[in-house]
Amino acid sequence: MRRGRLRVLLGAAPGVGKTYAMLAEARRSLAEGRDVVVAVVETHGRVATAALLDGLEVVPRRRAAHRGVELDEMDLDAVIRRAPDVALVDELAHTNAPGGAHEKRWQDVEALLDAGIDVVSTVNIQHIVSLGDVVQQITGAPQRETVPDAVLRAADQIEIVDLAPEALRDRLASGQVYPAERIDAALSNYFRLGNLTALRELALLWLADEVDSALQSYRSAHGIESKWEARERVVVALTGGAEGETLLRRGARIAARSAGGELLAVHVSTQDGLRAADPGALAEQRRLVESLGGSYHQVVGDDIPDALISFARAANATQLVVGVSRRGRLAAALTGPGIGATVIREAGEIDVHIVTHARVGGRFALPRLRAGALTVRRRVLGFALALLGGPLLTVLLVALRSDESITSDVLAYQLLVILVALVGGIWPALFAAVLSGITLDYFFVDPVHTITVDEPLHLFALGLYVANALLVSAIVDRAARRARAAQRASAESELLATIAGSVLRGEGALQAMIGRTREAFSLAGVRLIASGAVLATDGEPAGALSTIAVGDRAVLELYGRDPAASERRLLTVIAAQIDATLEHGDLAETAKEVGPLAATDRVRTALLSAVSHDLRRPLASATASVSALRSSAVVLSDADRAELLETADESLDILARLVTDLLDVSRVQAGVLGVAISPVDVDDVILAALDELGIGPADVDLDLDRELPLVAADAVLLQRVLVNLLTNAARYDPPETRVRLSTSTFADTVQVRVTDHGPGVAPERRDEIFVPFQRLGDTDNQTGLGLGLALSKGFTEGMGGVLDGEDTPGGGLTMVVTLPVAGTVSTGSTGSTERDDA
Repeated sequence: MRRGRLRVLLGAAPGVGKTYAMLAEARRSLAEGRDVVVAVVETHGRVATAALLDGLEVVPRRRAAHRGVELDEMDLDAVIRRAPDVALVDELAHTNAPGGAHEKRWQDVEALLDAGIDVVSTVNIQHIVSLGDVVQQITGAPQRETVPDAVLRAADQIEIVDLAPEALRDRLASGQVYPAERIDAALSNYFRLGNLTALRELALLWLADEVDSALQSYRSAHGIESKWEARERVVVALTGGAEGETLLRRGARIAARSAGGELLAVHVSTQDGLRAADPGALAEQRRLVESLGGSYHQVVGDDIPDALISFARAANATQLVVGVSRRGRLAAALTGPGIGATVIREAGEIDVHIVTHARVGGRFALPRLRAGALTVRRRVLGFALALLGGPLLTVLLVALRSDESITSDVLAYQLLVILVALVGGIWPALFAAVLSGITLDYFFVDPVHTITVDEPLHLFALGLYVANALLVSAIVDRAARRARAAQRASAESELLATIAGSVLRGEGALQAMIGRTREAFSLAGVRLIASGAVLATDGEPAGALSTIAVGDRAVLELYGRDPAASERRLLTVIAAQIDATLEHGDLAETAKEVGPLAATDRVRTALLSAVSHDLRRPLASATASVSALRSSAVVLSDADRAELLETADESLDILARLVTDLLDVSRVQAGVLGVAISPVDVDDVILAALDELGIGPADVDLDLDRELPLVAADAVLLQRVLVNLLTNAARYDPPETRVRLSTSTFADTVQVRVTDHGPGVAPERRDEIFVPFQRLGDTDNQTGLGLGLALSKGFTEGMGGVLDGEDTPGGGLTMVVTLPVAGTVSTGSTGSTERDDA
């Protein structure tokens, strides 16, 4: 019997439409003549999903009793007896009620597959075992129902059912996912936009990894050893010339043709004096590549083709874009193959694009005195110029020879010697001088066609040739040495500018320096070590190890090769920059320590202001009332006495509350708030808070979870928090609406929401409402010191909870108190998977 095929519809979160897509596919298969049955489908009350069940055969479920509750489970035996072509099994990660053949639903699916039945199932990304801890970090909700990765990876087909996070939240808000009473809690917790975006990315990455594994299995099964690149990584080589924009745009188009293609631009800073970059052009090209969604890199190397190939291989590039040489044909013939030809020869499996541009084939010019030392290549070029230029010049001068041309002949050979000296330095120049002297004597000095020196003047002329060659060569050599230092400084400046630019664009300073250092010197890895701890690292610690001291506090470890002496100078500069960055970090830590002192000073100032104004008013009223009562100069009636006593009583009561709040906020600020944590019933605290305020259910909309677990809290402090929040909400709630108080559970926490429909608070100013001694623009003298929310936040955090504000749907502000559940509460795992997600 053949084994059935498993098809899994993967979703990032509940409500994306997995079950709907499964039922729609089932109806298409049924229309094509296949035998399809519904083994188990959970509609969760969604009308559109339930409508798709019409016309599909549903296998009756078996009834199972668990903890006094009757549950419906898939009847595995009935489905196997029915033996359809395709069975629909929703929620692959579901845990079965006791009494069934298997503990998990995915085990039931395995049994159906063994029976030769094709299965279509659904699962959310949060239920995959290997991703459980990641999902919990993102959402805060632990996953009790999971399915092993091996089960999913063994599926014949995995499809992702995708929905944009904004669209899913819209579906949730419109009541298409959960009932109305669960919408606010779901939107504020599991279905936050950031959570959904992260889960969506996680699902796509997991599926991409699965596709890559499938591709590797296919290549292994078919014996394919050549490199397959499903993702394009395009490296564009920049010289700093005007053609850079053309190359970048061409590279961006190549990368765009492949979904997920990556664009990298690299500039090689050289020290040979033959190539110079325009810093302004490079800066413009760096901005362009970043605007195109790529990244800019810079490396240092004498051999440009080798540096380019090394960088491309390190970046796992698939394609390399290089511009056509700007040299003319004559220059190319004299200097040999250019960078493009060498790159093509050495690239191996990397595709190389040679892109033409408007700067191609510029006119030939003599080598200019640019920065850099005289390389072997330049000396060889000097000898070649002497060997080729000498015979060509001789042929020309012999054809034009006359009795009066001897002077011009001498000057022509002298010019050749100077040119060779400029190009190749002293040794090619000496060779050209000797060769020119002999040629001049053989062809142009009587007796011709003989090398006979009869006149001392001829020896003097030959000496002048050699002297001129030596003088010009010395000048060229000195200019080359000075220019080499300038070129090195330019390369260092470019590298440091790149590092500074990376920091300004948001990269961490240390990480940017470490990363750019590894790239610039083609190292396998770079690490920054201080006191035995790794502060920053880039690459792999492999190969030869060398170190650079970073002041007295750290060491820079370089892996891969030992840098040359000239490179260590630049590394020393980078080490000094790293040392300055570490010192800046120490200063920043010191500033953080000073910050609380400044905050304490601001609190003292506000406290003095409060004492001088808000406390004076009730104190003055009480003092005046008591003074009037004690005065014998005025005869007071019983009504007057009662009114004065009432005024004194109210003023003293206000004064007592203000002093209590001041003492409490002082304890919170000092971190010495006394908190007695114990298991607390939130409903009891809510009733006590309503009694304290003198209001009842008729004045507040209550939506309390009847199965709310106990929380770990201080009952007295929690009551004061709720009183403050209810008082604040009632102050801003319009007369035609009522404050709403609701409770719910999320993960291992309990949330209490106090909702008003007032003007609300802008998100950018929401943190200000928790600052002591202010009322967010309120200037009246009847609303206290502005300590209510500051105290509520302090009390909540003192109990290990969190107090946050969020927008009320339709307008207003909702204050959310989140407290941890007391102890561990076991809720079982036999319910529906999606019912536990929000």
